[in-house]
Amino acid sequence: MYTTVNEAGILNNYATEPKMYYAAYPNQEQQRQYALQGAFATLLITTLVLVALGIS
Repeated sequence: MYTTVNEAGILNNYATEPKMYYAAYPNQEQQRQYALQGAFATLLITTLVLVALGIS
């Protein structure tokens, strides 16, 4: 933690910043996993909307 003191004696604390890094592009397996999750989420939302419409 980085601390400074101004002329009135008030302390200011600053958090240490994490190191920055570039994100890596997902590989083929991760892309397939994201597509599967998207398909499952779409199926879930569609089912919920159709059940809600059927009940009302």
